Amino acid sequence: MLTKKRSLSGDRCFSPEPIQRQIAHQFFDSISALPLVCPHGHVDPALLANPAARFGSPTELFIIPDHYIFRMLYSRGIPLQALGIPTSDGSLIETDHRKIWQLFAEHFYLFRGTPSGLWLKDELYNVFGVDEPLNSRNAGDIYDYLEEQLTLPEFSPRALFKRFNIEVLCTTDAASDTLEHHQSLHQEGFTHIRPTFRPDAVVNLDTPGWRENLAKLESTVDWEISTYATFVQALEERRAFFKKMGATAIDQSAATPYTTHLSDQEAEAIFARALVGKLNPGDAQHFTGHMFVEMARMSVEDGLVMQMHCGITRNHNPAVFEQFGSDKGADIPLQIEWTENLRPLLEVYGNNRNFHLILFGLDESTYSRELAPLAGHYPAILLGPPWWFHDSVNGMERYFNQVMETAGLYNTAGFNDDTRAFVSIPARHTVWRRIACNWLAGLVTRGLVEEEEGYEMARALAYDLARVAYKLD
Repeated sequence: MLTKKRSLSGDRCFSPEPIQRQIAHQFFDSISALPLVCPHGHVDPALLANPAARFGSPTELFIIPDHYIFRMLYSRGIPLQALGIPTSDGSLIETDHRKIWQLFAEHFYLFRGTPSGLWLKDELYNVFGVDEPLNSRNAGDIYDYLEEQLTLPEFSPRALFKRFNIEVLCTTDAASDTLEHHQSLHQEGFTHIRPTFRPDAVVNLDTPGWRENLAKLESTVDWEISTYATFVQALEERRAFFKKMGATAIDQSAATPYTTHLSDQEAEAIFARALVGKLNPGDAQHFTGHMFVEMARMSVEDGLVMQMHCGITRNHNPAVFEQFGSDKGADIPLQIEWTENLRPLLEVYGNNRNFHLILFGLDESTYSRELAPLAGHYPAILLGPPWWFHDSVNGMERYFNQVMETAGLYNTAGFNDDTRAFVSIPARHTVWRRIACNWLAGLVTRGLVEEEEGYEMARALAYDLARVAYKLD
């Protein structure tokens, strides 16, 4: 067992101004024990479906699956092969997990002042009891300690799920997914682990491997998808199954929030060209824009909440993509426009009380100019929390300062952790809750809200808003 040397600062994320800090502590103490609501994330349901599942080595838990971690190391010249990241062509990679951990520890200083560094320290201390700052000298001892802990029953995924006090966790699953793990979980009574329908791989015609993805969808629905009409039928059937398995939301991602209306004939023609690999310039964008509107229609009909994640260029580094595939830290934010791009969709569904749309973007310049005014007007729209690169102390502060005055607190969707790194879930929620409480304390000290109102708002940001936004009640 490691000798404890220090703890995390109890004042982290709080203002140094004494009165604001005191009120922030009071707000945080009032909501810190609330259950965690995780309505959007990327945890593999197989981890929880198998009672015997374990996380593997410390390297498999902290480094190999987490592009937040290895993108920083790669940026400092460390090859992904040296970190054990699997290659698309099966070429050699480092397989000694202790050696990978040592390399990680030697460069742990790179994460100082970053959200990843804050989360990692929280995980090591609060989940595993590691109080020593990770470095090259103690890397081996900490690895041995973590390796031992990870074999214990209390550090199994299911045990940590209970320990983290997670009330509901939603995964993100391809349209073709059979949801076998969710079915297994539901048979055991784990109905608080829910799928989320994600059709990107088949509705974005320029997705690498689109034809293979469509074949998987055909296999799942057990019929040939040879026309646009049968394609839409397949998506509707899969949404119905996802809803039966507890899904309350769908998620779509595209570079921009461009939406458009295509006639059935126009959509059919584009789909036919996609099937033979002869898309015209602009076809993919028009089809994705049309499918945003189609998914909105389906959401009105089946009640599933629609999420749009926009403003990212995927796989910006072609050399990394070719050798290692997607989700390897090479996704870069884009400057985008929401107001005119969303107009075709909102003209039809923006005023429909049966439609619920949560928007996420990576272009912060749109917060006060477009997103907050849109959410502050259209009954259908809620704003998601700061996403991806902005899921940070400064990113959250910018979000609160730019969005809330115009949109209003109750036109936002609370928090989601959006993570693949399971043990980071409580750390991410803690940062959000601390920053939210500090922001609220600032409003109180400036006389903008009453202290009693601050307690209600803190609970909303920590718990209530997400449950309502995603229909989890």
